[in-house]
Amino acid sequence: MKTLSLDLRERILAAYDAAAATREMVAGRFRVSLGMVKKLIQQRRHLGEIGAQHHRAGRKPRILPAHREQLRRHLAAKPDLTLAELRTVTGLDCTLPAIHYVLADMGLTFKKRRSGRPSRTGRTSSARAGGGGAAKADSIQPGWSSSTSRRRRRT
Repeated sequence: MKTLSLDLRERILAAYDAAAATREMVAGRFRVSLGMVKKLIQQRRHLGEIGAQHHRAGRKPRILPAHREQLRRHLAAKPDLTLAELRTVTGLDCTLPAIHYVLADMGLTFKKRRSGRPSRTGRTSSARAGGGGAAKADSIQPGWSSSTSRRRRRT
């Protein structure tokens, strides 16, 4: 559903203020719901404005800018704190992934970086191994077929 324009909101309230009609009649005249008329009247009474309130919608963040600053300070003092320890130290009441997302948003990561050069690995075998398709005659038990090793022994 689209947001009502500011002009329409003003006309709805002007019609209601004229006291010539009830809320139900105003809603029918402007083809809006009765709830919308009630909402506009309440919004004007409580906030003093009738514009759209999109900025007030949605879930409120649990980790506020003050918490972010606390996280930054604690990690500067002790960079190897775990997420659970950070939650305890800051007194936050949120999930560990929530703290992770905030730290990632702040540009802080828990990736362990190498402090030195990686070690070189040596060669494990100097000669190349042969193919595995041909079976050696010594490895086949007498009485067993080399093509199907699951058959029972011949008697």
